[in-house]
Amino acid sequence: MRDALTGFPSADNDGTCRKTLWRRHEGDAWAAFDALPRAIRQRLAEHVYDAWSVNALILWRHYKKVHGATERAERAMIRYLDYCERLEQIAFVAQNGPLPHLQAGATPLRYDARP
Repeated sequence: MRDALTGFPSADNDGTCRKTLWRRHEGDAWAAFDALPRAIRQRLAEHVYDAWSVNALILWRHYKKVHGATERAERAMIRYLDYCERLEQIAFVAQNGPLPHLQAGATPLRYDARP
């Protein structure tokens, strides 16, 4: 992907339309990732795209305020992350055409979170 102004390759290799859907917050991505609960970190690591961990930490703080720092809050946030991922896939397909794994009926690989 090339920068529209300079013509040089962009430092950002995200070829998706995510920037039109979401606002990316600035911050230390690794520190934000480390501050999240284990279950959410695992889900973010499985996210189809870069999960933008600073945004996820801001979202986690909201869920923690609403539900408390509980497994219920973690599950609610993971459901929301899954929803956001589906929105991103729908937007990508609308812009670029069908994804081969969706046409084949496959899903992204996920780890089994159960012990």
